Amino acid sequence: MKHLLLTLGLLAAVPAFAATKVATLHPILADLAQQVGGANVEVVEILKPGADVHHFEPAPKDLAEMRGAKLLLASGKGLESFLDKLRDSLGAGVKLVEVGAKIPSIPFVEHEHHHEGEEHADKDHDDHHHGSEDPHWWHSAENMKRAARVVADELTAVDPANAAAYDAGAKAASKRFGELKSWAQKEVAKIDRKNRQLVTAHAAFGYFCKEFGFEPLSVLSIGRSDDSSSKHIAETIEEIREHGIKAIFPEDQANPKVLAEIARSTGVKIGEPLIADGTAKAAHTFETMLAHNVRSIVAALAPAAATPVK
Repeated sequence: MKHLLLTLGLLAAVPAFAATKVATLHPILADLAQQVGGANVEVVEILKPGADVHHFEPAPKDLAEMRGAKLLLASGKGLESFLDKLRDSLGAGVKLVEVGAKIPSIPFVEHEHHHEGEEHADKDHDDHHHGSEDPHWWHSAENMKRAARVVADELTAVDPANAAAYDAGAKAASKRFGELKSWAQKEVAKIDRKNRQLVTAHAAFGYFCKEFGFEPLSVLSIGRSDDSSSKHIAETIEEIREHGIKAIFPEDQANPKVLAEIARSTGVKIGEPLIADGTAKAAHTFETMLAHNVRSIVAALAPAAATPVK
């Protein structure tokens, strides 16, 4: 009897199933994997909230955390410059998935300065197109819907027994993203169309601007460097004055010194810092990031404050 009770106790301590281990290289992907996978996945965040996506590289302890994972989810589109090196270090059982690879790209364009009376901008003088993809695809609700489907398909490939659950998880996540988009559209509608110009330090909001009808204008580049030519800054100052831009926005993890210089020169107000990379400790899911950014933009560019997310 004693041996029987011991055996039953050991059996009770064993989980009914083994969750599929998924490692992630972005907090938004960690949240997405959990939404789609539910109780069938164990999500391990390699890049954690508060980290810098543009300068992170996995350390040996990170590789140890990936051990046993069936999937490693990366943003892709060139955001993680270390992926080729990482592939060589991963074991054969870990599948590296660049989620953004199956999501339509937009080119990285800082801004083209067009002044009144000019039909065409001088390409050498005004075109700041760098000819590469904008990697910040997760600023779009439609892209997050696509990403949910990618994650569900990849989970199904490694764990076909739970395909129905992953499909349901992706559909539920997509429904929530659609609701968030509808809320954001109603908030953005409070801003006069003439004021829908989003002036930021870095070119990180192209997908957001495309989805919600803003014209992007960035002072610096795509990462967190503070390097920008004096000519480009002067052009931005001229554009702000010419078009009566109401506010400029710093980012949560970037040095705001260039924008502060522009604000002093133009008298334009500085809005609340936006979440650019989706890794802020207080806002590192798509929902919290989008809600924060929309509220901040509406508060600065519209007369009425944003309403809460329902």
